[in-house]
Amino acid sequence: MPPEDPHQITVHLDAVLAERGITLVELAERVGVTPVNLSILKNGRAKAIRFTTLSALCRELGCQPGDILSFTEDKAP
Repeated sequence: MPPEDPHQITVHLDAVLAERGITLVELAERVGVTPVNLSILKNGRAKAIRFTTLSALCRELGCQPGDILSFTEDKAP
């Protein structure tokens, strides 16, 4: 099996949480996911996110998906 290509998505959940004064555990409870799964997302180790989860995050944080996620273009040749 070939190795997976690294993704180019950066997660800014920690910054948004800090701006809103919300803890990861509080957000996890409000969104209905485990703190462990939310931590995996926050630390950039998630391989996918459901649109329902992203929608819930945006609803609870009062933000847009682009506030949480950004794409960084690979500059390697």
